[in-house]
Amino acid sequence: LLRLRQELGAFANLRPAVYYPALRACSPLREEVVKGTDILIVRELLGGLYFGQPRSIEGAMGARQALNTMRYGEPEIERIARVAFELARGRRKRLLSVDKANVLECSRLWRDVVTRISTDFPDVHLSHQYVDSAAMMLVQKPAEFDVLLTENMFGDILSDQAGGVVGSLGLLASASIGGPVGLYEPVHGSAPDIAGQGVANPLGAILSIALMLRHTFQLGKEAECVEDAVVAALEDGMRTRDLAKAGERSVKTEEAGARIVELVSAAATTEGRAAS
Repeated sequence: LLRLRQELGAFANLRPAVYYPALRACSPLREEVVKGTDILIVRELLGGLYFGQPRSIEGAMGARQALNTMRYGEPEIERIARVAFELARGRRKRLLSVDKANVLECSRLWRDVVTRISTDFPDVHLSHQYVDSAAMMLVQKPAEFDVLLTENMFGDILSDQAGGVVGSLGLLASASIGGPVGLYEPVHGSAPDIAGQGVANPLGAILSIALMLRHTFQLGKEAECVEDAVVAALEDGMRTRDLAKAGERSVKTEEAGARIVELVSAAATTEGRAAS
């Protein structure tokens, strides 16, 4: 996957984490804490420890040493920062940049570059936070976050934490963009243990399509239509096996997908009539 992202030039990973009131029982947090959570994590994908060189494990058994290199250049930071600011401009106009500038030189450069870029976006409020403090706040006050910008490893960790906060892994979508081709995929794994059973949750993949409509094709209204269909289906009580409580009826993958298609088609028909 790392090589695929690199070959595609996909330097920006977008990971929404949205709380759905219909799934309040899925979150480990109290409803009054998680209610209203709508976070977009913007993670730099092609730099930092995951790609830095040199890297090695050397030495004889019992005396081995491991080395990884964390490296960022100003152009890498600037391009991901501009993506995050543009996205924040289209949302609630709040951007939190997460780093570890009290310890890491890479983070000091990160903070300096992000602060400089912020002057090009005076309508977006920028704040900075250390990664350990941000992790704590994600649990304590998740609804206060809007767009969260961070480097590769921090983003890897925080995006999974945010998914745990909203409590519905099967609904998490992601986009990896920046190159000529975008990569859109649900966050959950391939789940080989349930292959062929027809019980997988398709909503993460469907919401990934919404991200594709919005970020590759600039079809914001159509993306909202897909997202609204997912919300409506959940509010109507549709549950795949991973979302159903004990004793609650669950639907299979095909039925869930068909229901979303039905809702999207109905919305499109209504929109068409209104336009005419």
